Amino acid sequence: MASEVTRTFPLPAPDPLEPSPEYAKLRSAEPVAPLTLPDGHRAWVVTRHEDVRTVLADPRFSKAALTEPDAPRLLPIAKGSKSIFTMDPPEHTRLRKLVTKAFTVRRIDRLRPEVAEVGARLLDTMAAEGSPGDLIRHLAQPLPITVICKLLGVPYEDHERFRVWTDVMLSVSAHSHETVMEARVSLNAYLTELIAAKRKEPADDLLTVLIEAREEGDRLSEEELLAFGHTLLVAGYHATTGEITGALITLLRKPELWEQLRADRSLVPGAVEELLRFSLAGGGAGAMRIATEDLELGGARIRKGDAVLPAITSANRDPDAFDRPEEVDLTREHNPHLTFGHGLHHCLGAQLGRIELQVALEEMLDRFPGLRLAVPVDELVWVRGMAFKRPETLPVAW
Repeated sequence: MASEVTRTFPLPAPDPLEPSPEYAKLRSAEPVAPLTLPDGHRAWVVTRHEDVRTVLADPRFSKAALTEPDAPRLLPIAKGSKSIFTMDPPEHTRLRKLVTKAFTVRRIDRLRPEVAEVGARLLDTMAAEGSPGDLIRHLAQPLPITVICKLLGVPYEDHERFRVWTDVMLSVSAHSHETVMEARVSLNAYLTELIAAKRKEPADDLLTVLIEAREEGDRLSEEELLAFGHTLLVAGYHATTGEITGALITLLRKPELWEQLRADRSLVPGAVEELLRFSLAGGGAGAMRIATEDLELGGARIRKGDAVLPAITSANRDPDAFDRPEEVDLTREHNPHLTFGHGLHHCLGAQLGRIELQVALEEMLDRFPGLRLAVPVDELVWVRGMAFKRPETLPVAW
């Protein structure tokens, strides 16, 4: 890797609603380029769709290596983490096989009526409070929290506690390492008690399904159950809140898109895929890998032990993969976006995320057909130092 690297992550983005313009330059001139991470480690940023797919799927790029004591990282990851998020085969294969039955499309699709009921109730409250309202406080935050509570079997009255803990745990720079570890310990203690309660009194929820999961005599250990609890709470709440918020901003900053959906509701499923492609919510921080051997990628020579950051937001705007990539096309048919990942670590909860986005749009189109932003886009105040990107509030009128 080059000895002098002045490029740092995250790359500068003057417009918080658009990827850094540096990505387009790198895709053309240096598709695998060196940069410096916030912790001071060097890494390679990968910007083209084809190369990003390779990093996400090729076993020579390891997630487990991120748990080593001195490994580069963008998120706080515990040493020796037992999360499926930070495992390689064969451990990853074993866990994925154990839990896949809990995430079948049929099982998740059965949740759609409950998600719609929750969304309708939340928007009833927003309507009753009157215009303007905050779509983050009224919908984008409570919808995924309520759904993941129902799915896991977490008492809803505890949602504020785990919201605070996971907010801290997802800090990139907003909290100290000590504060992050304290939040992790608190969440572990909470989940340990909840798992013990589910063992005594099994229920019709995902946590019970995971406790009872069996495959050829194998089962999840206590540590693995805790790790799944962490992963599901983070992905089921934070990621979905960010995606719902990003989708709404994308639609409302260009009112013609909202009008297009109003005129043809059949566009909603495809529109959700396009809004996911356009999303900047995740930022790609969780996609980083470590090379396990020397290799070449995109014209760069990567050494064993190098950190490699696949820039999903850049891949999703690659003109070699998408026609008119900078345009939001709600009728787009070919849409191989990588927002849910690719390969072994493709998001287990992708179908649930899609359902929540679809329901959020359908419920709002029903109740607030004249929905519009209540403040100019450039007046939105963005949350800083967190892994998932969103504004603090999203004021809307109707």
